[in-house]
Amino acid sequence: MNRKLLVLALSAVALTTSAFAGEIYKYVDEEGNVHYVDRPSGESGEERLGITYTGTSNAAVSAQVKRRQNYMETLEEARSETASRREAEAQARAETEARAAKCQENRARLESYLQAHRLYRQNESGEREYLDDKQILEARRKAEEAIQETCS
Repeated sequence: MNRKLLVLALSAVALTTSAFAGEIYKYVDEEGNVHYVDRPSGESGEERLGITYTGTSNAAVSAQVKRRQNYMETLEEARSETASRREAEAQARAETEARAAKCQENRARLESYLQAHRLYRQNESGEREYLDDKQILEARRKAEEAIQETCS
């Protein structure tokens, strides 16, 4: 929306300035305000400045607007790419941190399995079922596999 307004404003300026070409006049009103105009106003103390202006061709304004649009599009693409890259980097960091936390959790589980004299799990009724030697070895093996998956 802003680009459309910019194009419209620049086009309007180009159309109006191409109709005027000439000299610049300066005068100070009764309240002390300085005014610059492109035609003699007839005010007392008015002076013609040693500068002139000329209008700009429509083609030159159109070319400048097009260059500005291209620049803005390129800038927006670069911002979008930067935002995407930052988002991907943040996601990769979050995944790495989550993996490290899971690795730590698996190491702690194995450590507790190795130090515990007895291991148990809860059944559906919430009661403890103690594991036999074969089940303990299987639980330790699974914990070691989980460590290899998450810590490598």
